[in-house]
Amino acid sequence: MAINPKRRFVDLSIFLENDVLSDPPPLAPKITYQTHDETVHEFVQMLPGTTPEDFPDGEAAAAEWVTCTTHSGTHLDAPYHFHSTQDAKLGEKKPSMTIDQVPLEWCFQQGVKLDFRHLPDGHVVTAKEVEEELKRIGHELQPLDIVVVNTRAGSRYGNNDYVNAGCGMGYEATMYLLERGVRLTGTDAWSWDAPFSYTAERIRETGDKSLIWEGHKAGRDIGYCHLEKLHNLEALPATGFMISCFPHKIRGASAGWTRAVAIFDEE
Repeated sequence: MAINPKRRFVDLSIFLENDVLSDPPPLAPKITYQTHDETVHEFVQMLPGTTPEDFPDGEAAAAEWVTCTTHSGTHLDAPYHFHSTQDAKLGEKKPSMTIDQVPLEWCFQQGVKLDFRHLPDGHVVTAKEVEEELKRIGHELQPLDIVVVNTRAGSRYGNNDYVNAGCGMGYEATMYLLERGVRLTGTDAWSWDAPFSYTAERIRETGDKSLIWEGHKAGRDIGYCHLEKLHNLEALPATGFMISCFPHKIRGASAGWTRAVAIFDEE
């Protein structure tokens, strides 16, 4: 197969790192770095008969120990994360897929970007707003399109207000996409839903408990996946690119880390 020499890649992933807070503090990843000289004694144990002096310049291998959740960094959530069952509105409620069961074809498809950076933090996007944005960019959704949402949160990554920044996708907006064959979506915000601080305030004001994680819970009715903590979405046009976001294959897990990228095959 010929390789397009003009193929261009745009990184859509954040770093997994110690010093930039991209989660509430209790969920932050922790990376412990080992230098080449610090692992020599481990190698000596794995290679009986060797001594530290046998290694060139006294160096073995650099390595890292990482403590994190499957939702650290840029990751893909499986339907199992949202609820124990899925597809109730497709006529057969069934056990939700875990990340190792997600169809690979969902994870490499044409990308569509919805630009909601103008919407205020905490705003819950409606189906009408999705429809209007699709009309503005002149795109008719196709089955398995990967739809990513560019919010104000993308510009706040690395700042203390990142977790509470950006709009969220409500139940009806999510269902609008799923009912048209979309099975994988994404956001540059911490969560697909509006930030918890705003949701909690709305629940106090209205008493409406259906607001709890409403975008995620759409997965009960039609199973889907979404990417969270994407980055650099402002560099993308509305259409004209592929997205690759294959998740790490963790048995029975609710999510998997991914190096999400946009791919442009330019003329």
